[in-house]
Amino acid sequence: MKKIKLKRLVLTFFLLPSLLLAQHTIKGVFSPAEDYSVVLLYKSMPTVSNYIASSEIKEDGSFQFQLDSTMTKGIYKIVYAIPQEDYNFDVIYNAKEDVELTFNAETGVTFQKSFENKLLTSYTNSMAMVTQAIANYYSQQNKDTIALKAIFKTQKETQENFEKTAKGSIVFQFIKANKPYIPKKYVDFKTYVKQLKDHYFDYIDFNNKILQSSSFLEEKMLNYVFGMLSKTKDEINNYKDNIDVFCTVIKPTPLEVKRILLVDLWQQMVDLNKEAVANYLAETYLMDIAVALNDQHLLHGLVVYRDTSVGNEAPDFSFEMTKEGEKTIKRLSELSEYKNYVVVFWSTTCSYCLDEIPRLQAFAKTLEKGLVKVIAIAIEDEDIKWKTLKLNYPEFIHIYGKGKWDNEIGNSYGVTATPTYFILDKDKKIISKPEDVEALKAWFTKDL
Repeated sequence: MKKIKLKRLVLTFFLLPSLLLAQHTIKGVFSPAEDYSVVLLYKSMPTVSNYIASSEIKEDGSFQFQLDSTMTKGIYKIVYAIPQEDYNFDVIYNAKEDVELTFNAETGVTFQKSFENKLLTSYTNSMAMVTQAIANYYSQQNKDTIALKAIFKTQKETQENFEKTAKGSIVFQFIKANKPYIPKKYVDFKTYVKQLKDHYFDYIDFNNKILQSSSFLEEKMLNYVFGMLSKTKDEINNYKDNIDVFCTVIKPTPLEVKRILLVDLWQQMVDLNKEAVANYLAETYLMDIAVALNDQHLLHGLVVYRDTSVGNEAPDFSFEMTKEGEKTIKRLSELSEYKNYVVVFWSTTCSYCLDEIPRLQAFAKTLEKGLVKVIAIAIEDEDIKWKTLKLNYPEFIHIYGKGKWDNEIGNSYGVTATPTYFILDKDKKIISKPEDVEALKAWFTKDL
């Protein structure tokens, strides 16, 4: 299973009484305007986001949401593209002020109006500057201890001043949770890094519903797992150790919130092809959560991904073969004539496949006899076009995958997109999962 996206964003339409008057607005400008057509507004909760409204983006890039008295304070999400889980950003709404912003994909969101959102931006920028000053000090191997103490003093005062300014507002919860480890005296670089890691989660309340409703906890999790790495360990063990620490920290957190965070982390590892880490996370923590929540979809996806990871025996399946006019039923596990097998899932309705499959055929023809056999599984809603197109590739073993995305073979391999490739050895163990024909060619020619 390549993608498990936990759908936090749920379409829940509200029928609002026509007499309710708009009190505040969230408005802004997207640029370049031609890249966007519509934005959606959601009220974000810890485990779900409720749809509020949509707004057309005008020719000048502007949009506007009118918010009435039923729109309570909290975290709202503005979605500007699909998949919604990837293309959105948070907005703090305190039900006391209008929010005005600009957005550009390269520079992100900038708030022109809104005390709370502007304060959070100012805090983030100010703390980033101090953090950069600390990094510069250590990187230059500066021996001026007074200078470092001054930087730490500035960091402490900056944190305290922003907390004081934000007191009583929603943004205070983010500023307080983001408080870093600040030494009270001079420390060397090694000590500083260790303490920074040891105290990373000191001020984060994972049961805070405002934090749960935002992207804050996810960002802190990812920064810790991917950023707090030790030079004495390899990458995989670094990730595993950091996952262990994080999962210990969130033990008291509700299972639904844990699931959202850990599914996102698991997906990050999958996207980065860190199979060993993804499977460790699944087997050590995430599968238990799926069982406890009776989330069969998640559990199935985790198991399929594990079972189709490199090093495992490929899921077996049967198919019909015709040789010398005689039809027989074969199984993948029974094939033995070739050193390698390429299992490719494709579709006649996939334009990318129609470009890749001929290139796969051309490359296969350049390989020595007996090296590779291609097994092409076409996942289709109907077989009319497939019956014609498969004739162009007589060297392949062709299998009709009836049912498209509900096909049994495709499901056993976790196929969610076409084309999808698996390279197997003679014993039918998965030895590579190239993303495309070019990656497949690179694998076969890596030793040449």
